[in-house]
Amino acid sequence: MYETDRGIEELEQRRGDEEVSLAWLAGQLRTFTDVYPEFETAVDRLATWLARSEDDDDE
Repeated sequence: MYETDRGIEELEQRRGDEEVSLAWLAGQLRTFTDVYPEFETAVDRLATWLARSEDDDDE
C-alpha cells in the first residue's frame, strides 16, 4: 500500500459495505471543497474523471 492510499484504505474499511447515491457523494465533495478550498482543483478533476470514466471504456 502506498502512503497516499491510507485514506482510501480507511474509507473502504470503515464504510465499504455502505451504499450511497452519487448525489450524496457530490454533496460531500462540495462540502469538502468549502472547508478545504485549496483542494478544489483536485476534487474537480476527480469528479470529472468519475463522471466520464465509462465514456472512456466505449472508445
